[in-house]
Amino acid sequence: MVTQIKFKNSTRSAFFTTTRERVDAYFNENSLSPHANGAMWGKAIFFLGGYALLYGLILSNLFGIWVMLGMAMLLGVFAACIGFNVSHDALHGAFSARPWVNRLLGSSFYLLGANPYIWKITHNVVHHTYTNIPGHDEDIEFAPGLVRLDPQDTLHPWHRYQQWYTIPLYALASLSWVFRKDYVKFFKKQIGQRDNSSHPQREYINLFGSKVLYYCFFLLLPMIVLDVAWWQVVVGFVMMHLAEGLVLGLVFQLAHVVEGTLFPMPDEQGDIQSAWAIHQLYTTANFAPRSRLAAFVCGGLNRQIEHHLFPKVCHIHYPAITSIVQRTATEFGLPYMENKSFGSALRSHFRLLRQLGRRPVNESISGATVCQSDLIKVSN
Repeated sequence: MVTQIKFKNSTRSAFFTTTRERVDAYFNENSLSPHANGAMWGKAIFFLGGYALLYGLILSNLFGIWVMLGMAMLLGVFAACIGFNVSHDALHGAFSARPWVNRLLGSSFYLLGANPYIWKITHNVVHHTYTNIPGHDEDIEFAPGLVRLDPQDTLHPWHRYQQWYTIPLYALASLSWVFRKDYVKFFKKQIGQRDNSSHPQREYINLFGSKVLYYCFFLLLPMIVLDVAWWQVVVGFVMMHLAEGLVLGLVFQLAHVVEGTLFPMPDEQGDIQSAWAIHQLYTTANFAPRSRLAAFVCGGLNRQIEHHLFPKVCHIHYPAITSIVQRTATEFGLPYMENKSFGSALRSHFRLLRQLGRRPVNESISGATVCQSDLIKVSN
C-alpha cells in the first residue's frame, strides 16, 4: 500500500501566498493576461508549421536518402519542441482562457506519438504534486534497476558507470513512449497516490485509435509512398525518435536531477516536512534562465521553478515573473537554484549521476532524507 503523502503547513508557507499576490499584481498592473500573447501564438505556428512542412517534404520523394534522414531527425526535434511549447502549456490549461482551445492544442501531443490523457495524470497531477519524492514521482524512475536516480534505490555495481550510459539512454525515451509507456501507465492500477484502475470509455478508444493512426502515418504511409526499402523507413523512424527522446529527456532531467535538488522522504506518518511550494523550491532548478534560445526552444521548461509554482501561467511570461519569485524566495530565506547555462546544468547532472552511482549512504536534513551531494543552494 502506498503511503499517503501530506505536506506540512507552516508559517513559511506564507512564501507562496506572498509570491502569488505579487505575480497577480504584476499581471493586473500591466493589464496583461496570464495566457498566450502574440509572441506565444507565433511560436506555436512556427513549430507546428515547421513540423507539417518537414513531414510533407519527406513524403514528397524529392530528396535523397541522406537528406530525408536528416529531415526525419529534425522532425523529431520539432516534435519535442511542440511538446515543450504547445502541448505542455495547453495540457496545463495555460495556453488560453478558453478550455476548448487548450483541448485542441493539447491534442498536438499526439504528434509526439504520446497520449495527452495519460500525460495529464502522470505529469500534471503526480509529478507536479510529489516532485522528486521516491516511490511517488515516477519521473525519477527512468529505466528502474539500470539507472539509479532515486537515492533510496539499491546500489548495484553497474551504477558506478551510469553517468556514461544514462544520457545516451534518454534517446530511447520517445520510442518507449510510442510503443510501451502509454500502455503500461494506462493499465497500471495506481500511479503515485492516484487510483488509476478505471478510465472513461472514450479514453480507451483515444489511446488505441491514436496509436494506430500514428503507426500508419509514420511507418505504413512512408513505406507505401517513398521510393525506399521498408527497413530504411524503419531506420528513419527510429532516428527521428532518438533525436526526439534525447531532447525530451535532457530538458526534463536537467530541472530535477542536478546537484542541489533534494529527494525528500516522508516520515512514518507520510508527512513531508515543508509546505508544497517550499518543497518545489528544494526539488527544482532552472537552467540557462537568461538564454533567449533556451527560452524559445524549451518552452519555458528552462525556468522550471516558475513553472512548478505557476503551471497555469503561460511560459511566455516566465522571464517577467522570475525576478518576483527569486526576490521573494530570498526574502523568506529559501533556496532558488539555477545553473547559468545548459552546459553547466548538463555537467551538474553528470556529476550527480556519478554520485548516485557510488553513494548508498543518505543523511537526514530537517526531517527529509536527501542525497549527500544535495546540500548547495545554487549551482553555477
